[in-house]
Amino acid sequence: MTRSPRILPDRLQSPAARALRSWEAILVAVAIAVFVTNSFASPYFLNAWNLSDATFNFTEKALIAFAMAMLIIAGDIDLSVASIIALASTAMGVAMAAGADTPVLVLVGIGTGLLCGVINGALVAGMGLPSIVVTIGTMSLFRGIAYIVLGDKAFTGYPASFKFFGQGYVWWVISFELALFAVMAVVYYLLLHRTSFGRAVFAIGNNATAAQFSGIRVARVRFILFLLTGVMSGIAAVCLTSRLGSTRPSIATGWELEVVTMVVLGGVSILGGSGSIPGVVLAALIMGMVTFGFGLLNVPGIVMSIFLGVLLIGVIALPRLLRRR
Repeated sequence: MTRSPRILPDRLQSPAARALRSWEAILVAVAIAVFVTNSFASPYFLNAWNLSDATFNFTEKALIAFAMAMLIIAGDIDLSVASIIALASTAMGVAMAAGADTPVLVLVGIGTGLLCGVINGALVAGMGLPSIVVTIGTMSLFRGIAYIVLGDKAFTGYPASFKFFGQGYVWWVISFELALFAVMAVVYYLLLHRTSFGRAVFAIGNNATAAQFSGIRVARVRFILFLLTGVMSGIAAVCLTSRLGSTRPSIATGWELEVVTMVVLGGVSILGGSGSIPGVVLAALIMGMVTFGFGLLNVPGIVMSIFLGVLLIGVIALPRLLRRR
């Protein structure tokens, strides 16, 4: 007598079930919880203009996080991004003091970020040096140059038209930075999840040697990723300098920790090989709302630093604990 084949339930394999079990679904739930908590914690949170102001807490960092996410997925990291911002802002200040107008200032800021990306990419992809060692070194190098140029001084007096990038609005409460964040989210989503370049990034992160034997030009891809990180840091420098209206060598200090936390919270594996841009977008929104909520409640900045440190450790440890269970 023949036995009928056993039919296993496939409910957990359906797209809806997989979506509900994904890291992005967890982030959506956390974002809703943070939003509701903030709305009850402060009567000023639900004001449209206050919510618009809250976006400035994450948009500039998120611009870098998009490129950083791809870099970490490929198995590398760039800890010099905050120092690139400082150097790019200093370069813009020097150009402004020399009489440059707004278009030139923007080009100087982005160009400086690109140059820093070339340096990091050449050392890591070209010479085969470890990215964490290289970018720790360039982190000190880039910010050190900014301190040599500025010392304890500051550049101020940027053109009025330059303020639009960090203080302007494209429509109602939609700031230029928020619009740029949305555009870059779409661009990086398409680049990572809908192109052969994105597939190469995942392949390198999972096994760089196998990717090399598969015909992927690993060094070239890694070099481009460092270029993207440098360019996005330059764009963030333009926005931040415009918003603050001044340049100091200490600008963006500690941002590398926040950017990496944003990326890892978004579900990108710190070991490389997995991650998504939607997760980074959700993580940026969560960190922005948490920071804004702490500000409304007059929570000291040191508490936010402690929160970020605990969050980073927790996000890295949680998947491992779940796998053990």
